[in-house]
Amino acid sequence: MPTTRRNVLAATGLALPCVLAACGGQPSSPQPSSSAPSSPAQPSAAPTGPLAALSDLPVGGGKLVDAGGRKVLLVRTGQTEVKAYDPACPHQGTLVQAPVGGTIKCPSHGSTFDSTSGARTGGPATTGLKTIAVKVEKDQVVLA
Repeated sequence: MPTTRRNVLAATGLALPCVLAACGGQPSSPQPSSSAPSSPAQPSAAPTGPLAALSDLPVGGGKLVDAGGRKVLLVRTGQTEVKAYDPACPHQGTLVQAPVGGTIKCPSHGSTFDSTSGARTGGPATTGLKTIAVKVEKDQVVLA
């Protein structure tokens, strides 16, 4: 085995997750197994009111909102239909961007996701975005 800084740090027990991260930047968190069923992500605390007004979301567009101290990506998929996703990219946890042209993109490493399903369409992420249950009540988007 060649002597490299990585090998020396690993052998001496001084290796930190960020030192060994392949892409640099923030350390990645463990990724769930692709064979495990995906369950909808839920915010840690329920917000006190609606997440957004339906009129704030253009059809085909979306925006990041705060839901009880946690970010949620809302995407308007039809006149009265809204989908919600945990905006943390499954690759390394970077917040994804609101959709453009039906595609949600991670700005860090280029993973892409379908805005109507959250399914992975490209990039280093190996899974899609986790869904969050929402519904439209009286023209307001709320957690379901």
